[in-house]
Amino acid sequence: MTDKLVIFDTTLRDGEQSPGASMNKDEKLRIARQLERLKVDVIEAGFAASSNGDFEAVQLIANAIKDSTVCSLSRANDRDIARAAEALKGANSARIHTFIATSELHMEKKLRMTPDQVFEQAKLAVRFARNLVSDVEFSPEDAYRSDPDFLCRVIEAVINEGATTINVPDTVGYAIPELYGNFIKNLRQRVPNADRAVWSVHCHNDLGMAVANSLAGVKIGGARQVECTINGLGERAGNCSLEEVVMAIKTRRDYFGLDLGIDTRHILAASRMVSQTTGFAVQPNKAVVGANAFAHASGIHQDGVLKARDTYEIMRAEDVGWSNNKIILGKLSGRNAFKQRLQELGVQMEAEADINTAFARFKELADRKSEIFDEDILALVNDEAVTNENEQYRFVSLSQHSETGERPQASIVFTVAGKEVKSASDGDGPVDASLKAIEAQVKSGAEMVLYSVNAISGSTESQGEVTVRLQNSGRVVNGVGSDPDIIVASAKAYLSALNKLQSKADRVAAQG
Repeated sequence: MTDKLVIFDTTLRDGEQSPGASMNKDEKLRIARQLERLKVDVIEAGFAASSNGDFEAVQLIANAIKDSTVCSLSRANDRDIARAAEALKGANSARIHTFIATSELHMEKKLRMTPDQVFEQAKLAVRFARNLVSDVEFSPEDAYRSDPDFLCRVIEAVINEGATTINVPDTVGYAIPELYGNFIKNLRQRVPNADRAVWSVHCHNDLGMAVANSLAGVKIGGARQVECTINGLGERAGNCSLEEVVMAIKTRRDYFGLDLGIDTRHILAASRMVSQTTGFAVQPNKAVVGANAFAHASGIHQDGVLKARDTYEIMRAEDVGWSNNKIILGKLSGRNAFKQRLQELGVQMEAEADINTAFARFKELADRKSEIFDEDILALVNDEAVTNENEQYRFVSLSQHSETGERPQASIVFTVAGKEVKSASDGDGPVDASLKAIEAQVKSGAEMVLYSVNAISGSTESQGEVTVRLQNSGRVVNGVGSDPDIIVASAKAYLSALNKLQSKADRVAAQG
């Protein structure tokens, strides 16, 4: 006998809280569509009350997603909950996820509330939410560091008020697998009405144990929902990794005895889309989705795999989306074939103008590269997606000269509010010269805190993908740019980051 494990993806909410990982609503919708393709059970689309932008993103996703439950986070107050319900009106299946801190430290230092006040607030919040939607999740923030007696009292009360899911967050990543699993087990045993709700785990990765803790919560604690993110994206050291939890449950079904609704063949596409959208690169040795996840360098390993695959591989690469599939399209290729490949990659473009623009960029790239890979397609679509109505800066052209023994020079043309400007500078290298040329004109005063280069696909004709992280007045943003010319990719990434700095949408930080 088996039962199902619910996969709750919070890439678009908790994952987005990584410094610089914020996404616009179109990027969020694109990722939500890929999560639906992956058959994620619940998509936490955002925190509707935090900003108008987040509200619009939740609303857009709620109206577009048909097969997954769409969820919005809210603090335990009527305003947040009402805002979430309003954003979720168009959803086929809607969930409100409300939270309030229950640890002594958080109640005293952050909330400045007494335990009795928190208890009443939690009850009232769930009662109000339950009158608006039938599916309500409650999270006692910093649950793992909370007093168990108080936690049992709160959880029993909110279940009585109609909470259908109880999430037990390890908000600061303090837990140890065995202890966390037993913590949840004890709560379930002590709460009289525990069987009236689905129990959930939400673990952060500060000690590198988010996946292990989540699995312990499932196996030992009896939790039947795991909250996770694509690539383990999240603030600080990140969240529990969706791909790792899913493949652990699937690969070791003999141990966990649980069913999953996830279509694992779309895991890799989701990983790449999130990475290229946020600018957070996936490390090569990352489990399941890293470039080396199914690579074998040792001669003994290679020999074994050639003779019998399962000598060294416990998963099939193609089961998570790895393949040698590449789209060979060029100047003579048709628009319909390109559009079909976009759909296969989970990219939805409704407007004909958007498809035409993407196809034109594809043909331009095909003139410069003999082979176009899926990664190239996703990169060019992502580059196009980050251009929006609020775009202040856009790349036009660049020329640079570098020679051994001479200081590199760069000249760049880009638009500022639609008007072309030209700037030139020297630098310590061609990238430095190009970015200094931009800054000489823009004068943003931003500090660069990260510059990262990754090859999008193999071979020397691969496109380069550059991530630039800028910080200014406490605001941190990531910009991503891709191009076969790494200098051009760097300039695009810098301009992308500057565009994000222009967006001043206020956000309310939240953890669950």
